[in-house]
Formats: sequence, C-alpha cells, structure tokens
Amino acid sequence: MLGIGVGIVALFVLQAHGFDDEVLELAKMVRESCAGETNVDLSLVEKINAGAELTPDPVLKCYIKCTLETAGMMSDGVMDLEMVMTLLPDNLKNKHGAALETCGTQKGADDCDTAYLTQLCWQKACKGDFFLI
Repeated sequence: MLGIGVGIVALFVLQAHGFDDEVLELAKMVRESCAGETNVDLSLVEKINAGAELTPDPVLKCYIKCTLETAGMMSDGVMDLEMVMTLLPDNLKNKHGAALETCGTQKGADDCDTAYLTQLCWQKACKGDFFLI
C-alpha cells in the first residue's frame, strides 16, 4: 500500500511541474518497473523529492539508472539530452535547460554511478525543481 501512495505523490509532483498526461503515464510505468527491478526503498525517493540531498546508496544509483534508461534519457552510460528536453515541460526547459546541458553526462565508475553523478549535478543546478520519478 505504501508503494501506491508514494507513487501517487510522485505523480502529483510531476503534475505540479506541468508534465502532460502522456509523460505522467510513462513516469508511472517507469517508476513501477524500476522499483520492482531494483528493490529501491521508494520512501528514500520521496525524501529526495521533498528536498533531501541525493545519497550514494548503491540501490538508489541503479534505480536512477533504470529510470533514465527506461525513459530513453540514457543509453550505454551517456545521457540523451535531446530526449530529456523533449520530456520536460517548457517552463522547466526554459528555466533549467542550459544547466542540464552544462551537466551533460557525469561519468562514474559504472552506469549506475554515472546516472547518480549526473542526477547529483542536476539536483545542485536545479535546486527547488529537482525530483526523481
């Protein structure tokens, strides 16, 4: 039951940022799939969405990688910024697009670490609007 409630909270966060219904549905599917695949503690994801700093938890790192790959935003350890920009609503794209491009792909020890380091850069660059699916 907690997972359902937490998932609803995440969708409200995305909706509040102006994502359309198609992206909301994709986010829900990605979140459920990656949570099941990685066994991430979704309460950790929600703490981050409430403003906590990303933590270098190995399971969280691989959850982030899974969400980015499943949504088509990362492939072979490289961010697809064009896809990221396609998925972002205009208000976030205009506000943070340049910062996300500056972050680019932050290479780590493996793809999970790369996803985490890239998101860490995004979190620092987009304080206040940062969230995980």
